Amino acid sequence: MAIRVLVVDDSAVVRQVLSELLAADPEIEVVGTAADPYLAREKIKRLNPDVITLDVEMPRMDGLAFLENLMRLRPMPVVMVSSLTERGADVTLQALALGAVDFVTKPRLGVAQGLEEYASQIAAKVKGAAKARVQALVRPAQRLEPESPRPAAPMTARFRTTDRLIAIGASAGGTEAIRAVLEQMPPDAPAIVLTQHIPGGFSRAFVERLDRHSPMLVREASDGELILPGHAYLPPGDRHLRVIRDGARWRCRVDGGPPVNRHRPAVDVLFRSVAQNAGPNAVGAILTGMGDDGARGLLEMREAGAPTLVQDEATSVVWGMPGAAVKLGAAEEVLPLDRIPARLLELAGIHARA
Repeated sequence: MAIRVLVVDDSAVVRQVLSELLAADPEIEVVGTAADPYLAREKIKRLNPDVITLDVEMPRMDGLAFLENLMRLRPMPVVMVSSLTERGADVTLQALALGAVDFVTKPRLGVAQGLEEYASQIAAKVKGAAKARVQALVRPAQRLEPESPRPAAPMTARFRTTDRLIAIGASAGGTEAIRAVLEQMPPDAPAIVLTQHIPGGFSRAFVERLDRHSPMLVREASDGELILPGHAYLPPGDRHLRVIRDGARWRCRVDGGPPVNRHRPAVDVLFRSVAQNAGPNAVGAILTGMGDDGARGLLEMREAGAPTLVQDEATSVVWGMPGAAVKLGAAEEVLPLDRIPARLLELAGIHARA
């Protein structure tokens, strides 16, 4: 049965192009379009779509306000369509915090041509959203940008070693899952290296948001930078992040190599470098995400002696990447999201004492 999609966008051009691109996929049926949230609300009632594509900036009602009401009163899978701008990045990250499953970006120029180039990506994200676990939004004010980071949960051990490393990968749903993990880390936790599938123009806003929520220092990695405890590193936009060894230390290697698994940054790239250069001194985790990127790299980490875990299906927005890792035999443990931060620290502590 085809996935029923409602396209919500104030631009007639975008509505037409998105509708044509999605309808070209035999697994997708575009059941309607709407130019603003009020029209969308009526068409949702009448057409009962499986997935909505929603523009961030809308007339008559802000896209975030509409999304918040939708996820509170009638939760359903939403794929945001946003502009690749600084404001677009901030608003899109807030939309993901409110419960949007994923997002695609409009090109700044040549919208029709740009969207055609991303036809397969758009269709894939709609299909992934149709399988997503969507929950009703509870107390949305607490989900949006708190003024100060939440205090880290008390941990029995503190970490001051420089030879432990935690590697984390995620995709769809990962912006919030990574935030949930980092906000529970103590300020002197082992160094964390991360890869999240995200467009280049969104990476800085994402890093800044994580830094506000985490007791650790979260930063965009620079090439050759020393990896230090108490720091979490993400690659800058459209770049791979690798870990390299420099004597007894680790450094970041940031490069623009070809996409892997259609992604740059790619989780497999990070995990393979960790397996080769950190081996049993690392811990690996895959959080919610679409596709299978990271599964083979996590298996390499496990084979190199690193403990590995993935987020469970019940708490994942999309159980693609974690499920692929389980199927491949790469995951030693499968845990709900709220248990992952403490377990990562526990595993790092066990190996530190060993």
